[in-house]
Formats: sequence, structure tokens, C-alpha cells
Amino acid sequence: MTDKLWQALGLYLLAVNLAAFVLMGADKRKARRGAWRISERALFLPALLGGALGGVLGMRTFHHKTRHWYFRWGFPLLLALQLAVLGWLAFRLL
Repeated sequence: MTDKLWQALGLYLLAVNLAAFVLMGADKRKARRGAWRISERALFLPALLGGALGGVLGMRTFHHKTRHWYFRWGFPLLLALQLAVLGWLAFRLL
């Protein structure tokens, strides 16, 4: 992979992780206020698209969705899979 592709991948991962983190914080804020909530599907989507680290950090920072097993175990599992794929890509292509 060229340097530009690695930079694009890095920017994408930064954006999707930031989105996952912000969504977790926004949903926690809405939960405290009793407002209309963000769907769990919308919270999982950025994590599935490469933002599991942001989702895990958001879950831990805001203490949000920590009682739901599919968040508590799903986000870290996705993170492990994403890190494995990223490591494999780096190993294969560098």
C-alpha cells in the first residue's frame, strides 16, 4: 500500500472511531434527559465499520450500555477482530 492509502485509511479510522465515541456520549446525554434516544443499531454501525475502539472508549468514558452483554462483549470482540485485520494488513503489505 502506498503512503497515501495508509493516510486515507488512518483518516477513515479516526473519523469512524470519533463518530462512535460521540454517538455513545450523545446517547448517554439523551438518556439522562429522558429525550428521544439513538437506536442501538445506530450505535453498533460505526463500530462494525471500523470504529470499535471509539465505541469501547465511549462506553467506558460515559458508562453507557455497560449492562448490555452485546455491547459489553461485542465491542471488545469487534475491536480484537479489527486489530487482527489491521495487523494482518500491515504484515502482508509492509
